[in-house]
Amino acid sequence: MPLNLIKLCVGIETVEQLEQYRAEQIRLADASGVEPVSTHRTRSFPRRAEEILEGGSLYWVIKGHVRARQRIERLDEVEMGEGGRPHCGIVLDPKVVRVVPRPHRAFQGWRYLEEASAPQDLYEADGDIDAAMPDEMQAELRRLGIL
Repeated sequence: MPLNLIKLCVGIETVEQLEQYRAEQIRLADASGVEPVSTHRTRSFPRRAEEILEGGSLYWVIKGHVRARQRIERLDEVEMGEGGRPHCGIVLDPKVVRVVPRPHRAFQGWRYLEEASAPQDLYEADGDIDAAMPDEMQAELRRLGIL
């Protein structure tokens, strides 16, 4: 069973904004001649990397709720920070997958998230939801018991 990571998505207000940010990151990398991938850099390299690389995802907490995930393709060691101290570059699948929103309190860094505790993909749970429906509308329909 794969192991996942969960992290706050600082500075991002919506899943749409995350999708735009990731697409722009890939476009800029391609334009500058580096590998066009979506990468998130973090200070700590996961000790349980092998479990994560068995199909794990990075789950994003946006505005106090887990709202999306991206599959983790690989974990690269990258230089960053003072003294060239190695950091972890989490290389992500560019596809952002919405998940059934779940409240989550703020925390620093990233945490492990066991597969059994991870939110279900939204479109598996609610196959008839329009993918273009804004998060706020989905949340309100859920609150009303319609979804």
